[in-house]
Amino acid sequence: MGAPDIRQAVHTDLPSIVRSLGQELYFTDRLTRQDTGHGYLLVAWERDVAVGDVYVWLAPAEEPELRAHLPGVALLTHLEVLPWRRNQGIGTELLWAAEDRLSAVGHEQVALGVGLDNLAAQRLYRRRGYAEWPHGEVDTTEVVYHPDGGQELRPEVCRIMVRRLGRHHSGLG
Repeated sequence: MGAPDIRQAVHTDLPSIVRSLGQELYFTDRLTRQDTGHGYLLVAWERDVAVGDVYVWLAPAEEPELRAHLPGVALLTHLEVLPWRRNQGIGTELLWAAEDRLSAVGHEQVALGVGLDNLAAQRLYRRRGYAEWPHGEVDTTEVVYHPDGGQELRPEVCRIMVRRLGRHHSGLG
């Protein structure tokens, strides 16, 4: 398959997104936040099937460490690709799309948090030019969305990784 079509989600996309990716509460919340300028939801589409997404968080970070050390820096959150479509470049395409949009409106850097045990994601981010920040790990809260519509909050320790923008698609050979 070719590269997915990546675009900002709109409310009418919600049924298709939920059909593929589940997490109706999460996506409803992110579309509502998008309406208020909090950030935006990018979705990777193959035909009419959502195969991945990333939310670009533009509001102040929830974690005090991020607000202190990276004020005004956009955060990439909830990057995910359907399990059977992983390792096929979709995550990288989502990163490029988010980074390109941020760079186009003047952002000079972007950050994200990645779980300590998520080594595959850490490798992807390093290949993309992200580096771990020097301020240590950060305690965050992971929201787990269950198929029955419920959600659960779990403590999660993350590495914070930062990338300077403007070097288009660096780190890939």
